[in-house]
Amino acid sequence: MQGNGTAASTAHVDVLIVGAGPAGLAAALALRALGVARVLVVEREEQAGGIPRHSAHIGFGLRDLHRLLSGPRYAARYVRLAREAGVELRTESTVTEWLGPTALAVTSAGGVDAIQARAVLLATGCRERPRAARLVPGTRPHGVLTTGALQQLAAAEPRAVGRRAAVVGAEHVSFSAALTLAHCGASTVAMITEHPRHQTYAPLAWLVALRQRVPIVTSSRVTEIFGARRVEGVEATDVHSGAVTRHACDTVVFTGDWIADHELARRGGLEMDPATRAPRVDLALRTTARGVFAAGNLLHGAETADVAALSGRHAAGAIRRFLDDGSWPAHSLALHCAAPLCWVSPSALDGGAAPPHGHFILRVGACRAPADMVVTQGTQELWRQRYRHLIPNRSISAAGDWLARVDLDGPPPVFRLA
Repeated sequence: MQGNGTAASTAHVDVLIVGAGPAGLAAALALRALGVARVLVVEREEQAGGIPRHSAHIGFGLRDLHRLLSGPRYAARYVRLAREAGVELRTESTVTEWLGPTALAVTSAGGVDAIQARAVLLATGCRERPRAARLVPGTRPHGVLTTGALQQLAAAEPRAVGRRAAVVGAEHVSFSAALTLAHCGASTVAMITEHPRHQTYAPLAWLVALRQRVPIVTSSRVTEIFGARRVEGVEATDVHSGAVTRHACDTVVFTGDWIADHELARRGGLEMDPATRAPRVDLALRTTARGVFAAGNLLHGAETADVAALSGRHAAGAIRRFLDDGSWPAHSLALHCAAPLCWVSPSALDGGAAPPHGHFILRVGACRAPADMVVTQGTQELWRQRYRHLIPNRSISAAGDWLARVDLDGPPPVFRLA
């Protein structure tokens, strides 16, 4: 993890947290409550709070703050609580380099500082793949956005959003994008998904698809964007019949298709989980580098803000224990998934008692209903549970009551559908 950069000054802290979203701020608050004296949170954006500060709709904070808030109020509450608790927040500051196992270079308008910490928590979150990464052909007009870009544009200049939009995707964040568009005075002409159904919960689907009369085009893939200076429409192709339909619009919003913001973790030499492209962590959210932890949507993109916050709290407890006794597992046992299951988080076992939230989070790549999920290790079946519905882009919870039966010296346990 050694870097070769230079720094203007060196600061020493107990815990350095990279990322001031829900996971990072919740971890910082928990660490202060556990008696950790010097907690520094570094954020590259101008303001702390993460993605929720751009999401004006209600629905944040139920599981972590036990109240229902809008995104901006949720973010502001965490920032206020963190400052009141004595957490140091540094915004407009980017971590650019590893200087040692738990030392990082932080670049800001004031120069480059070296931060030496006893422990590091990576809470850098995730991002949506843009159009270029999805290889959607066509012209390159203005008006092609991701959900994050839409939310920032809506907060700064709502009139620039457009008036008729096509939303690519039909998962939770896709419906959030439709609500943001409505707040800007734009209509959603179609929500297009390659899956046979939407992937959100019934109340949200009712609110957007029925109340706002947004048509959901299923089993279809966007195969072309056309327009000169501004988007004029999209072409959608049915994945079964090949039939092509065109939807006139002046804005296209690509939603979902998450990828971890993993560049810093990779530069630090952490072992990565090939399924999530995120750092491999055990039940205590320890990475493969001593003293380095990871939490939130860096590990599982993209769960709701309160789930990410609870992940940060879970990491805080493990960090406190590490600061107290310095213990670190000599090795961990990787967890695997068999298709159509895509990934599991956490993705390694260390003999710990329970994962964050008391359960594992998984995703499936195709609709299955009903189905039995099993965990096997070699020829031994460790656990089985029946699921009525398994839906892509929607989280699956799997209990951890089988962990005591795992042989940590045996082959990797595998989640599969029976």
